[in-house]
Amino acid sequence: MELFKEDKVYNFLGKGKIFFVASFILFFLAIAIVATKGFSFGIDFTGGSVVQVKYTQAAPIDKIRESLQKSKLFEHAMVTEFGSVQEVVIKTPSSTVGVNNDIGDMTKEILKGTGDFEIRRVDMVGPQVGGELRVKGLTAFLLTLMAIMATVTFRYEWRFALAAIIAIVHDIVITFGFVSYFGVDFNIESVAALLMILGYSIHDTIIVYDRVREYIEESKETDFVQIINEAVSRTQSRTTLTSLTVFFVVLTLFIFGGDIMMSFSFPMLIGVIVGTYSSIFVAAQLVVWTGFSVADYRQRMAEKVKMHAEKEKMRSQFEGGVV
Repeated sequence: MELFKEDKVYNFLGKGKIFFVASFILFFLAIAIVATKGFSFGIDFTGGSVVQVKYTQAAPIDKIRESLQKSKLFEHAMVTEFGSVQEVVIKTPSSTVGVNNDIGDMTKEILKGTGDFEIRRVDMVGPQVGGELRVKGLTAFLLTLMAIMATVTFRYEWRFALAAIIAIVHDIVITFGFVSYFGVDFNIESVAALLMILGYSIHDTIIVYDRVREYIEESKETDFVQIINEAVSRTQSRTTLTSLTVFFVVLTLFIFGGDIMMSFSFPMLIGVIVGTYSSIFVAAQLVVWTGFSVADYRQRMAEKVKMHAEKEKMRSQFEGGVV
């Protein structure tokens, strides 16, 4: 399926500065939001308990809060709607009292008199386990980021590698900003989403970079901006189809998965959009601004080919007994 004409070159970098300035503003705005608002960590990372309650009628949230305040265990609990007006989630901070008791049975007893309801879910995480999950999640994220940076650095010329790394950081920071701004729970599912965003973003960028490298080696074009426009134009149909496929799958999870999938689907939704955008307008534009020279690159490639040919000649002479 061809969404963009293969024989047409689109001037993607023609207004690159405008898009880059927009990214620059969004990037630092995301940092400011995270620094001032922080994250709403889920019980995976903080420890505590979550009880999901479904009523046969609209949940009387004020009554629920009033009943919970009578118990020492639930005095700092948060009560919020969960997907519909009939369902609520009761989140309780980590407590040694809670760990040693059946939270579900205690909730049933405390909420007597608030209406007809059933306990649909009870999750509990101790404070020590929550701390360990937080450290392991952060470690997994940082190790993945470092591995990707190392791979890109060894595979490409340093200007390409630097641009790719900045683009990845750009994608993750903006995603963090959206998660923080909308108060989405940040838990182990969010870490999984961020790891997938890392892989998706760098894969999209590498596809463009590989095509750029092919055009440099195969064509006689000397204008680097034109080469990038050609490379992005040739990969645009593939990029758009892949992005739309992933986007609609994640959008389905976001719409129909409800609050229980929100910690995964929301970061993925933002990451797919920002990752696709950055591979075209951020990573490519950064390589141009680093002062990459097509002539110098071709000269280095020619020298490598010459050295390889000389080594092959010496090897064949040695194998033939000629010194």
